[in-house]
Amino acid sequence: MSTLEAPGPAAFDVACAVRSLGDGTLTADLRQEWAIGHHPHGGFLLSLIAKAAVAVLAEQGDPAAEPLVVSAEFLRAPAIGPVLLRTDVRKLGRRATVVAVRLEQRGRSCVEATVTVGRLPVRRPDWTDLGPMPVEPPPRAIPLGGDTPEGAFNLAKGCDVRLDPATAGYLTGRVTDPPRLRLWVRPRHSAPDPYFVLLAGDVNPPVVFNLGRVGWAPTVQLTALLRARPAGGWLRVQVESRTVQESWFDSDATVVDSAGRLVCQARQLALAPAP
Repeated sequence: MSTLEAPGPAAFDVACAVRSLGDGTLTADLRQEWAIGHHPHGGFLLSLIAKAAVAVLAEQGDPAAEPLVVSAEFLRAPAIGPVLLRTDVRKLGRRATVVAVRLEQRGRSCVEATVTVGRLPVRRPDWTDLGPMPVEPPPRAIPLGGDTPEGAFNLAKGCDVRLDPATAGYLTGRVTDPPRLRLWVRPRHSAPDPYFVLLAGDVNPPVVFNLGRVGWAPTVQLTALLRARPAGGWLRVQVESRTVQESWFDSDATVVDSAGRLVCQARQLALAPAP
């Protein structure tokens, strides 16, 4: 029997649908189901921006393509509700096309991004270096849902996220564990695609929770590299910080699919909650 549930309003592909106005501008709706508390999820916004870039190129008659890189500056947090996505094709190329996308709400720019579009590799890599991690979450893995230090984890309605408790000391009150986490994630209503992989690269709780710095940790800049189309099944996510200094921390995520292929690398700079 399939583990997929019937599509509904929380389904990922439904929630990140974009509608063209025919002039390089698109509209979309930010839904509560893809938010943390009242803040739309940053990885979901990356997925929406990538969809807008690919959609505007398809509308111009360009060959079918996929996002390769999304690099975004988060200027202010948008609210749940409608948004406008303004696009500008900066470069047309045979291997890579670059589209600037600005997400606006109520006349204010909230996220400004550059999306590099092309064709994802299909052959096996010549070389790769990935850390070991079980293909599926073990029985002791903790499903994420309900209230979190950042607010209600509404994403649990649209995707299944399991956290390795051995890496999450903050859950039992420890504040000296290294800022590293391991997770597994998959959409509830469909197989993962490159857009969902973008969300997976930012699906983890902030790694600084393990240092006792618990609360909302807003992303300032996030860049994701897509490396391959994902196979069906669970996506494995390993995320860690190299340094936490004053109010700033970095977070590096590696996403591996059920076939053992690297499908996404995501690096962000964020603001850490006070100790």
